[in-house]
Formats: sequence, structure tokens, C-alpha cells
Amino acid sequence: MTTMSPTRADFREAMAHLPAAVNILTTDGSGGRCGITVSAVCSVTDSPPTVLVCVNRSSATHDLFSANSRVCLNVLGGEHEELALHFSGATKVPMEERFSWDIWEPDETVPVLRDALVSIVGTIRDRRPTGSHTVMFVETERINIRQGGDSLVYFNRRFHRLDSAA
Repeated sequence: MTTMSPTRADFREAMAHLPAAVNILTTDGSGGRCGITVSAVCSVTDSPPTVLVCVNRSSATHDLFSANSRVCLNVLGGEHEELALHFSGATKVPMEERFSWDIWEPDETVPVLRDALVSIVGTIRDRRPTGSHTVMFVETERINIRQGGDSLVYFNRRFHRLDSAA
């Protein structure tokens, strides 16, 4: 095990104090079906509508996203903490089982979470390797927005429910 430099340790601690929305990035296609919990996501531009998503290159799913190119960014609601844990790999539930649950929209080309706060379906148009991750730029093709509901955020290495009324 390599020792972490003080700067890297400080950076990781600083990022733990940056609240982030919790999402499940999904894909399906010739590369296979998979999904992972991600929090490194942000808007890039509205012309064309594009978001970026960072995926660790050491993830077993990394190459599947690139191979398929089509993805769905499912923004999780406050009630989805357990689902976030499943897709982070923390619960060891097999990938195939995660997609067998009756929570996915039928007849979609990529898995779309039925009750996500927001679902953004799109195509990865560009990839940039940066350090341990690949930054994937996803051009949006379709957006579903659920009205109401709380948000699930990750802050200080824990999940928190952000009340929409607050």
C-alpha cells in the first residue's frame, strides 16, 4: 500500500466537505449492462446540453461505459440511500440482480430509474483521462424530471437527505 502525500490527503479531506448530489450512472449495449454510484457530476453547457461525469479508470465498469457510449444519469432522491449503497458495491449485490428489481423503466435503451428526481439520457461525446479518472462529457438527448421529493447528497463521507421544503 502506497503512502498518501499530505497534499493528496488534504485534498481528499477538503472534497469530503464539498456536498455533492448522489447519482447512479447506467449503461447498456454491446459492452454490457452496468451502473455505478457517482457524485463527481456537473453541468458543462446548455448549448448543446452537456454534463460531465467522472469515472475511476480502475472501476470494473469503466470500459463498459466507453464501449456503449449511451448512458443515463439518474439523480437520486432522499429515499434512495440503500440503492446508492448497492450501486457503490458496498452491499455486494450482483449487478445482474440490481437490474432485475422492478424500479427501472421498461423498454428503454439504457436503464432509467423510474422514480429518479431527474434522469438524463445521452451519449458520451468526449472523454478525457485525468489522473485516476476519465472525465466523460455526455450530450443530453432526453430529460425526465420528477416534481417534488427530497435530494440525496453526500457530505462528510455520509449520505444526507436534503429536504426540498428547506
